[in-house]
Amino acid sequence: MEAPLYPDSSPDPSTPRAGQPAFWVGPRHLTGDDGRLYDAVADTLASLGWTSLTIVRGRHEPDEAQEDRQVLRSTVLHISPDTLRWAQWCLADEPFHLGELPIAWQISAREDASSPLADWSAYFTRDVPGEVVADFLLALDAHQQPTASLTGPELVLGAVAGHGWFRDIDQPQVAAMDPTGTSHISLGEVPPLIQDGDPRVLVTEADERGSAGWQAWAEPALGAPCLWTASFAAGVPHDLVAAFAASLSSTAPVLRRLLPEATQDRLLRAPAT
Repeated sequence: MEAPLYPDSSPDPSTPRAGQPAFWVGPRHLTGDDGRLYDAVADTLASLGWTSLTIVRGRHEPDEAQEDRQVLRSTVLHISPDTLRWAQWCLADEPFHLGELPIAWQISAREDASSPLADWSAYFTRDVPGEVVADFLLALDAHQQPTASLTGPELVLGAVAGHGWFRDIDQPQVAAMDPTGTSHISLGEVPPLIQDGDPRVLVTEADERGSAGWQAWAEPALGAPCLWTASFAAGVPHDLVAAFAASLSSTAPVLRRLLPEATQDRLLRAPAT
């Protein structure tokens, strides 16, 4: 069953309460999602004219009251006007995990609307700043060929280096980190289940290296659980990853009411007046 997503309903129960004090906070890559990752991204997609659908799967017996209906799975899907791009809010369904964190948004694109399969997908867990996912989607929406990579990986590393991140000493051509060594971005073998249009990704032998895609994550302390993770299939164009990287490493502060407990002591903040 499909129905329009009601604009005043949010599938994210962690939306912060009104009245909490707001702060301008940085660095952005450690600020979390303010408990508004769904709303921040969905508002951006609505402004771009993407269609929002709630898809519900469940069981409804004859003469059963609506409140007794057993909903087994549900998800929220946003589709671009040309149907070549879509974004799925996975926390409303049954997400798989990335870096031991549940996937919150899965964003996909295809070259041909006649194909039912995505050419690539990108995955973002909760606490990826909503501004960063929104900037990635703005770049995707503006991309005339969402499956064509028009540049090389240097654009991604240049985006973070321009904001003060350091290239990895051992792998300067494929990896970088923020000055505190907390957040990282690197080009390497993608984790299992990351969807890509190349069927070889699914049949890689145990002794073979898989396709290389971009990964990003924040680890507040060595060996501590990640604050957030993001993964891009090998087919994601480098210029789209660069838009993500530039936003992630931006020095511009963001507005927050809820701060991640794991990074509070690393954040600079000023009251928002």
